[in-house]
Amino acid sequence: MFRFVEQEKAHHPVATLCRVLGVSTSGYYAWRRRGISQRSREDAELSRRVHAIHTASRGTYGAPRVHAELRLVHGIRCGRKRIARLMRAMGLTGVHRRRNRGVTRRDPRRPVYPDRLHRQFVPDAPNRVWVADLTEHRTEEGWLYLATVVDAFSRAVVGWAMGDRPVAELGVDAVTMAVRRRRPGPGLIHHSDHGAQYTSLALTRRLEALGIAGSMGSVGDALDNAVAESFYATLQTELLDRQTWATRDQLRMAIFEYVEGFYNRRRRHSALGYLSPYEYEERWIQE
Repeated sequence: MFRFVEQEKAHHPVATLCRVLGVSTSGYYAWRRRGISQRSREDAELSRRVHAIHTASRGTYGAPRVHAELRLVHGIRCGRKRIARLMRAMGLTGVHRRRNRGVTRRDPRRPVYPDRLHRQFVPDAPNRVWVADLTEHRTEEGWLYLATVVDAFSRAVVGWAMGDRPVAELGVDAVTMAVRRRRPGPGLIHHSDHGAQYTSLALTRRLEALGIAGSMGSVGDALDNAVAESFYATLQTELLDRQTWATRDQLRMAIFEYVEGFYNRRRRHSALGYLSPYEYEERWIQE
């Protein structure tokens, strides 16, 4: 009550506010002399940190990831509900995921790989299982297509390619980038859906040349490529749907900055104990 009086005293007499609220004027002035409570001071400092973390996350983090950042980076231990309360007071919210609209177009003339994973997307080391997929997003000058390769161990995006047509070369270029960056050993599995880009002769030959085993889930079931679908749902929610894009080049640059500047290095994943993909791999290396 007294806090409300303090906030509104510039607009109404203190005596009037106290009378309407049913509190004494002397009690209000006694409260002011005692000063701000320790809890209030802590909330003010915590709110400052929460706001900074939320801003650094590009406005995407909700209370769970803000809470994890406070604990893991700043060493601050407090309840998640307290963080949620402070965020509500500041009008801060995270973004919420929606299902991605896929662009799978199967070529019935091409053979497919067997399913080597059976939804077991939990390899025990990096560069054992890569998942690949293709998505599209509209700009004012036309569609932009994005092919990615994600390491199922850490959820890091290890390869990607973009273009204005959904051609097989996007999948080839994405896996080529991934191999160049990661230099995987033998036994690697490349898992995808049945899209024409992934049943293409060009990609089949490229995987064979690299010694990578191809794998595909069933047709029309997102759970058979869940890790790739999860990345695209996150990208859609945290970047693509938050504004309109004038040109393909504008969107290309935004995707590059999101993947390489935020997602791989800084974004906290609940599936990784709220570590980023690169942090998760670093901890694995050190163990």
